[in-house]
Amino acid sequence: METQDRADLHNKIDNCHAIAWDTCHKIYILMDQQQTDKMKEYGYDAIIKAEYTTPRIMYSTVLKWYKDSCCLKFIDAVSTDQQGSPDFWTIVPQI
Repeated sequence: METQDRADLHNKIDNCHAIAWDTCHKIYILMDQQQTDKMKEYGYDAIIKAEYTTPRIMYSTVLKWYKDSCCLKFIDAVSTDQQGSPDFWTIVPQI
């Protein structure tokens, strides 16, 4: 992971609602409650809400998930736009 990717990850985690991982390769920084709810609907078991931890622990967790992911791994931030649709930002592109 590049230095700029780490800085972007820090910035998103500092303002996120939760983090989620599909336990394979999809890691998401969830920026609002709607996206956290969607990940629950999709069946993601690995969801950690910001209100129950610290940004530092979430950052470390995301790095561990990234290390443990398969070769298709990526990290995206996602929020809900004004129309209620997901809006994605790539933090670490898929390899």
